[in-house]
Amino acid sequence: MVGIDAATKQLADATIQDQTRQALRNCVAIVEAGGGRLEDVVQVTVLLADPADFAGMNDEYAKVFATEPPARAVAALGSSCRTCSCRS
Repeated sequence: MVGIDAATKQLADATIQDQTRQALRNCVAIVEAGGGRLEDVVQVTVLLADPADFAGMNDEYAKVFATEPPARAVAALGSSCRTCSCRS
């Protein structure tokens, strides 16, 4: 799930915080559309294009999953993603 606003089909603002917030909103919408709740989420996988974005992503993640967060795996794609279309 990426930080694309479903209504505008545009990537959220440039900061990792904005993109993380939008990606998590998208996840919540999908979970709720399936009859679930945020508390039902047991695993989250995060892929970061830039490892330096971890702190900003983590701050927003902690706001959404403030208590009893699900298991999480984080992988940094590193510089190989900086030239691909996902960064445009």
